[in-house]
Amino acid sequence: MQRRSRMLENCVGLIFALTFSAAHAAPDAAALYQAHCAACHGSDRFGAIGPALLPDNLGRLGKAGAQAVIRDGRAGTKMRAFKSALDDDSIKALAAYVTAPPATAPVWGRAQIEASRVLTPEPAATKPVYSADPLNLFVVVEGGDHHVSIVDGDSFAPLYRFASRFALHGGPKFTPDGRYVFFSSRDGWVTKFDLWTLKVTAEIRAGLNSRNIALSKDGRHVAVANYLPDTLVILSSVDLSVEKILDVADRNGKASRVSAVYQAPPRDSFVVALKDAPEIWEISTAAQGEPFTLRRIALTTPLDDFFFDPAYLHVLGAHQAGDKAIVVDLDSGEEVATLPLPGMPHLGSGISWTRDGHVVMATPHLKDGRISVIDTTDWKLIAEIPTPGPGYFLRSHDNTPYAWADSSLSPQHRDEISIIDKQSLTLVRTLKPAPGKATAHVEFDRSGKHALVSVMEKDGALIVYDAVTFQEIKRLPMSKPIGKYNVYNKITFSQGTSH
Repeated sequence: MQRRSRMLENCVGLIFALTFSAAHAAPDAAALYQAHCAACHGSDRFGAIGPALLPDNLGRLGKAGAQAVIRDGRAGTKMRAFKSALDDDSIKALAAYVTAPPATAPVWGRAQIEASRVLTPEPAATKPVYSADPLNLFVVVEGGDHHVSIVDGDSFAPLYRFASRFALHGGPKFTPDGRYVFFSSRDGWVTKFDLWTLKVTAEIRAGLNSRNIALSKDGRHVAVANYLPDTLVILSSVDLSVEKILDVADRNGKASRVSAVYQAPPRDSFVVALKDAPEIWEISTAAQGEPFTLRRIALTTPLDDFFFDPAYLHVLGAHQAGDKAIVVDLDSGEEVATLPLPGMPHLGSGISWTRDGHVVMATPHLKDGRISVIDTTDWKLIAEIPTPGPGYFLRSHDNTPYAWADSSLSPQHRDEISIIDKQSLTLVRTLKPAPGKATAHVEFDRSGKHALVSVMEKDGALIVYDAVTFQEIKRLPMSKPIGKYNVYNKITFSQGTSH
């Protein structure tokens, strides 16, 4: 009996020990990643709608910083807080996992890029297959189900809808004649689409995690800014074949991600923002001379978010981790002014107009509910216009006296659009296009008579307003229309929209 009792005690003890061990086992970081992170950052950590989660990308963040982002989210981004869904041990395990090297090192060079290229025979066309004005079309990116809609900018009737690559980002770019549009996705795909025939004509994967694209002044070259690998890829706009790959590093050879690439039409060049290096790159796209020659402009700090004055003589840049902006003279390469701009200015969404004979620029902030207005003559802050909350976008048109701003990053005011008088710099009207739903990204038609607003929800809409009376004209159901782009305004570089 005693022996039996001891055996029973041993079995109970073993069961208890195994149960205790299982309950206190180290979290399975790989399983946690697939369950909570893969949908946005890719199952292989190479990036998708969110950035790649690899040591090279997260080096400055570190494990402690990664834990903080996982726990609390990140302001001004789609990264949500997981503190209510994961315990401390799971958060620590995830942070260690994403800051450690992956099992397979990411490789995406010329061979992989060229092997991904797909060409579709292009149908012959001497005019568009529709009767609408081809220069007054809107290209609408629907992020809810990854589609693109083409909308007539006169009747506001949808003309065509097609499936896009996953998570388009950075804004489409148009050839100077407005016929072709190029899209880029977070996971590196570049798509060429013919707006006359309404057909995709070519695709290529230029990177594993890409930020945006730019088209050269003559429309012959497409530049792709990559986070992973650290490259700037230049493609032929004709067939998306690879023309040049630049490994991006500072003067000392330290690699850097590319935050963005921009077309600078008066300069006939690409201007490149480096995420991790205190430099600006300018790459010539002129037909004469050595192609794609590189000019480095040394800075005192990295700048990864840019605004250009209308003449492209100066760039106003900021780093998202900072609280100031720096003005760089692109001809001399000198830093000529510094402005205090706390609250994370979103300079890439800045616009400009003429006020009292001076060109001014204005930018929203991703953390503060205000619009900062700057005189580009002397680069002085002249006004701060309060808005209900922080937002992503500010938009206007040469033919309207108003600028429209969202507060979509504010939990309480995400459904409000603020309309600002560009001369008095005062708030004149607040709209609530869809109460309780995130509303943002205003764009104007070719004439400036109508403003289109996005309700950025899965069951969202594109709402057309009279830009004078602010009355609703039409509402088109859309699946999270995260951006809309008017062909004419884009190819003429309207001061009221981003470039």
